[in-house]
Amino acid sequence: MTDSQEMRRTRALAASLANADDASIWRWFSVLLEERRIRWCLAGDRWIVSVDNTHAGTDKSFDLAIRLAKQNVEKRAPKVPKTPKRQSESARGLNAAASA
Repeated sequence: MTDSQEMRRTRALAASLANADDASIWRWFSVLLEERRIRWCLAGDRWIVSVDNTHAGTDKSFDLAIRLAKQNVEKRAPKVPKTPKRQSESARGLNAAASA
């Protein structure tokens, strides 16, 4: 593969990844917007973004403020508790016998 082919391939991959990332961010944004959970305002020269009435991101660029807000909200999201492991056949038998 020549250098120019490699460069075209790299650019195409980068564009594809950027498009996927953009789609993810704006799907997240649109869900929060529909649920009325996201707010933003321009204060001076910076966009301030809040999610669920909590500051989530600030930047001079609206796009970057939204991206930062998503990143921060996902960091502070509560962890989903692990589901308990299923008991083995023998443990279920022992528990049933003990409760009988």
